[in-house]
Amino acid sequence: MRKRSQLSQALNGLSDRAKEAKEFLVQLRNMVQQIQENSVEFEACLVAQCDALIDALNRRKAQLLARVNKEHEHKLKVVRDQISHCTVKLRQTTGLMEYCLEVIKENDPSGFLQISDALIRRVHLTEDQWGKGTLTPRMTTDFDLSLDNSPLLQSIHQLDFVQVKASSPVPAIPILQLEECCTHNNSATLSWKQPPLSTVPAEGYILELDDGNGGQFREVYVGKETMCTVDGLHFNSTYNARVKAFNKTGVSQYSKTLVLQTSEDTDSEEQTLPFPVPSERLPLRRMSPFSSTLNLQPSFPGRSYFDFRSSPHQLSLHSSLQSLNAPGCNFETQSAPYSQLVDIKKLLAVAWFAFDPGSAHSDIIFSNDNLTVTCSSYDDRVVLGKTGFSKGVHYWELTIDRYDNHPDPAFGVARMDVMKDVMLGKDDKAWAMYVDNNRSWFMHNNSHTNRTEGGIAKGATIGVLLDLNRKTLTFFINDEQQGPIAFENVEGLFFPAVSLNRNVQVTLHTGLPVPDFYSSRASIA
Repeated sequence: MRKRSQLSQALNGLSDRAKEAKEFLVQLRNMVQQIQENSVEFEACLVAQCDALIDALNRRKAQLLARVNKEHEHKLKVVRDQISHCTVKLRQTTGLMEYCLEVIKENDPSGFLQISDALIRRVHLTEDQWGKGTLTPRMTTDFDLSLDNSPLLQSIHQLDFVQVKASSPVPAIPILQLEECCTHNNSATLSWKQPPLSTVPAEGYILELDDGNGGQFREVYVGKETMCTVDGLHFNSTYNARVKAFNKTGVSQYSKTLVLQTSEDTDSEEQTLPFPVPSERLPLRRMSPFSSTLNLQPSFPGRSYFDFRSSPHQLSLHSSLQSLNAPGCNFETQSAPYSQLVDIKKLLAVAWFAFDPGSAHSDIIFSNDNLTVTCSSYDDRVVLGKTGFSKGVHYWELTIDRYDNHPDPAFGVARMDVMKDVMLGKDDKAWAMYVDNNRSWFMHNNSHTNRTEGGIAKGATIGVLLDLNRKTLTFFINDEQQGPIAFENVEGLFFPAVSLNRNVQVTLHTGLPVPDFYSSRASIA
């Protein structure tokens, strides 16, 4: 009986070991799966890093080739100029020689003596012009450029994996703070934070946006701040944004994907909301630039509207927005699968903007929060609006605050690189209407068209309507269309623009609906 008990106890111990072995096998099989997944991810990361190096090398190659081509063109120009100069001189010298030979053959001694001294001086002068250096090439055929690629080759040969033993875990997944996220015109502000119970510090964050057309994500901010505003987005476009944290150990997973809707380019006056709207707007911080193409501007404290979707169920926000951050809400506590989306719907139907001191001519004088401009010069100077348009229908007005009946201010749109020291429309980067106290003209690339009677005076209102759906630009004076459609087939990125001198002062008015008669005509069409 005692032996039976001992055997039973031994079997119990062996059974525990067998159970542990089964669990260990499950763990190992899970490790196999995890290794396979990590291998795919690691290979993708390696390929991406190498491709980035190749892209950088190709860009540098193009830059270096451009320098070689520039040197090539310079050398050819110098040599061709010397060929042309030498050819002219040789032709003159040959002509003089032929003339002198004919004179020498002259049989009339008295005629020869009359011109011989002058000819001798001319021959000596011509000979002196072929002096030292004239028949020496001004340019060598060698290219005085030498590419030192040895450091880069050495770096490539030394490119290898660095074995880093994790001393601490990666940071937790950042949480998007919906109450501080908003869109304004074609700018989007995003704010995030670390989870409240996170014990692993983050050294910084990486914010990524797609291109507004469902394309690949790209980094638009890397740094320690937890809020930024991305400027220069398309109007009436949907962008996807996500953020992740990093420290010395590694990078966290991405946050939930945030869907941002920039301002719609419609003139609808009423829009209903299926959920309460926050009555107050939070102040947002200003940050530094993070990219040469996307700039951080002061955050615009616009209202935000949210609709949270979580597969396979949907959370309705008929309750207050604060419930998003309530204890137990999946959005705040759960990790971030890509299938979960947060929509920010910006219901503002028109664009608000001011004049841009950063791109204006230095003679432009700003006041009234950059909505009023004049000039310190008698010459025409150009100032642009701060917001560019590439989609939709946009309308703004300018009131004439001061006008002495002599200058010809111009109003319209322009590219960012328009000339700033001439009247708007003098170059091919601007499309404008310039007007005096009696009549107006349309002008682009210094071509004047469609003279129209009717000018401006103090208190007059100029309206500019840019319809990028129809690719047209139309002007108004005192709520009446001035002439026909000014320009057609306008495409690209345009900035509101004005040129004026010291005898004119104008004030900008934005956030205006499209004129009623134009809206009716567009709906009929």
